[in-house]
Amino acid sequence: MAVRCLSKSRYLHGLQCPRYLWVLSHEPERIPEVDAVIQYAFDQGHRVGELAKQLFPGGLDIPTDDFGENIRQTRELLKLRRPLFEAGIIAGNVYCRPDILNPAGARKWDIIEVKSSTRVKDVNIADVSFQRYCCERAGLPVRRCFLMYLDSGYIRDGDIEPWRLFSAEDITQAVREAGEGIEERIEAMHEVIAQDTCPDVAIGSHCSNPYYCPLYEECRGFLPEHNIFELYQGGRKALELFNSGVYAIKDIPSDCLLNEKQEIQRNCILEGNQHVNREAISGFLADLKYPLYFLDFETFSPAIPLFDGTSPYQAITFQFSLHVVESPDGLPRHHSFLADGTADPRYRLLTDLASVIGTEGNIIVYNSSFEKAILRKLGESFPEYADWVDGVCERIVDLLVPFRSFHYYHRDQRGSASLKKVLPALTGSGYEGMEINDGGLASAAFQEITYNDVPDEVRRKVREDLEAYCKLDTEGMILLIKKLREISIE
Repeated sequence: MAVRCLSKSRYLHGLQCPRYLWVLSHEPERIPEVDAVIQYAFDQGHRVGELAKQLFPGGLDIPTDDFGENIRQTRELLKLRRPLFEAGIIAGNVYCRPDILNPAGARKWDIIEVKSSTRVKDVNIADVSFQRYCCERAGLPVRRCFLMYLDSGYIRDGDIEPWRLFSAEDITQAVREAGEGIEERIEAMHEVIAQDTCPDVAIGSHCSNPYYCPLYEECRGFLPEHNIFELYQGGRKALELFNSGVYAIKDIPSDCLLNEKQEIQRNCILEGNQHVNREAISGFLADLKYPLYFLDFETFSPAIPLFDGTSPYQAITFQFSLHVVESPDGLPRHHSFLADGTADPRYRLLTDLASVIGTEGNIIVYNSSFEKAILRKLGESFPEYADWVDGVCERIVDLLVPFRSFHYYHRDQRGSASLKKVLPALTGSGYEGMEINDGGLASAAFQEITYNDVPDEVRRKVREDLEAYCKLDTEGMILLIKKLREISIE
């Protein structure tokens, strides 16, 4: 069997899971297609990488579409001793393409890896250690290694200034330490790739660290309904139970110490569908002050700030849904905002919201830490609304509380108190069948139709889907309050 060349990305996959490495090499059709959210993250990373090139004047872009041509051009351009972008380095059975190779002195090179994150991560060190090994094996002596990432403290003011947007950290020593034993690891990965059958790897914490594995669901396909990985805040305990041969929550031994919420979850599986604390639910409902304003925001967080006064990954609010219910028996009125155009949407959103939220009554949200953070950031950005924002935040009531506290729990929540799990479990309504059914998709879809060239009919359809999704979030909260009232008086 011909020796396959191990690339940097496959080396990192092999560090995380040999099974994934084998599937990539032999049965790539088993890997699910990248969804819109992941593709958006890739696109952001590409834009960050392109911007970083501006810090290396005179640098040369090497085409990457043709593997062989990339290698050939790299060999020629290395002689020029200029910064090289995407240089293809092959040495025996390993291959890498450093983001930036920068000449250092008469014959050495610096490796600069560009990331769209805001800090150095362990996986980045492993990444660059492979590149260093590959370069030096190819006869390119490496002087120093750097990780270039986004400075979270950068605030845009006019045109983007790359020299202020990026921070560069010397990671040379950490890379050297991570390189210890790398030849043995590479050899072991080649042995995995050479196998005729897929290696059997037990599931564990590596399935989502440092990245969520595309084979995550496939590898868990043998687990029963209500398996121990759905145990509320199970973490290490769930893994220990799995390693001891316990796969289902119903089979957790009686002498296993569970917290109160985990006990409720197990009892709902063993003895009945739901747990209800009517006294606590009644107390929560009794404290509500009408009119009620059911509020939900949607945001996107661009790596490279789009608007003046914003920082990398700052949440930009582009949509809200608001349902107003005047009394317990009142019919809801709906208000909404969805930004249109490429300008900063925040001020208009804020003014529209202020015009439809009165001064009395509670504002109902699901997970108040998110909505309050959004509102307070808006107040900071537009100080004339700061007092108004403070008043709104004081009126917020978090509908997550009775579910996070397990005052109500249904076994179909599967250990989660998220709205996406609670709403169908309690009301039968949910997000299935919707084109946009979570915040990540909403964010990616909005940016796609707003900042890219798409047909008008596509833009109209996506806007309709965005309106429907955000509206369901606030309609869903109304349904939850209604069901909690019914349960409290049963």
